[in-house]
Amino acid sequence: MRITVLGSGGWGTALALLLTDNGHDVTLWSHSARRSALLERTRENPRLAGVPLRPELKLSADMESLRESGLVVLATPSFAVRETARRAAPLLREDAVVVSAAKGIEKDTALCMTRVIEEELGGRGRTAALSGPSHAEEVGRRAPTGCVAAAGDMAAAELVQDVFMNARFRVYTNSDVLGVELGGALKNVLALCCGISDGMGLGDNARALLMTRGMTEMARLGVALGGRKETFAGLSGMGDLIVTCTSMHSRNRRCGILIGQGRSAREAMDEVGAVVEGYYATLSAYQLAEKAGVEMPICRCAYEVLYEGKSAHEVMDGLMRRDKRRETDESWI
Repeated sequence: MRITVLGSGGWGTALALLLTDNGHDVTLWSHSARRSALLERTRENPRLAGVPLRPELKLSADMESLRESGLVVLATPSFAVRETARRAAPLLREDAVVVSAAKGIEKDTALCMTRVIEEELGGRGRTAALSGPSHAEEVGRRAPTGCVAAAGDMAAAELVQDVFMNARFRVYTNSDVLGVELGGALKNVLALCCGISDGMGLGDNARALLMTRGMTEMARLGVALGGRKETFAGLSGMGDLIVTCTSMHSRNRRCGILIGQGRSAREAMDEVGAVVEGYYATLSAYQLAEKAGVEMPICRCAYEVLYEGKSAHEVMDGLMRRDKRRETDESWI
């Protein structure tokens, strides 16, 4: 199958390599000719150091390959998804499947990425989401990984499953697109929180507390918005939460560690040197929770630290002193 991957960051490149491994005719699109030329010259992405680009992988800075692509993977940062989808729409085949590989919630609309893409495509193609615990660094090295392909049209989800799956990349299907996408976005908020806790030196117990109660918050909001509770027990929920909150591959966790050590949010993001999706997802999650009337105390504390400049020590103390509860009254399972 002819496939175009839009976005040549670490994640887009890793997916392009995976699809090339699977025998597909793949073009990796870069937003600038300069970046595409650099990849062509070095045949390596700096974000995947030591992983050569296969000779069969085509590189381009224009979108002409979309005209013949049966599947398109949108792997830009979430803030660039709408603009990229808008540019792609006129070139897209009517029968193409467009896969969102970005994990985020759009700032102004509070929409997940497949909804953003659908608005820009104007009825062209079919959309799906690919999500799960999948660091680009490990997918690029062909380390065993599991993900979820979600679509309202199960035929589209199964096509994505068939195209991506191999002996090192296992793909499950799910019809709960909203739940899958919310899990992928909200876990970045919790990874920031766990990083802050780690940066403060609060230990393993505190991280486990944040992850477990954070999962309850994710599922609570997801169900309120129309997702299914069981989705959050899967790869796009619990699985992605575990890997993002515990790995130094995670930009969100690394950013949080720096904040916990005393940097401002802006200083921490500048030092990480790449997009920290959790910073933007925190604002969207806070706004969604307020609008839906859903209690999300950990998310609220993240918002207070990141956007109101409150002390992480102060908000952690407030979390621990909240009124007594029964755990099973709000379990996510």
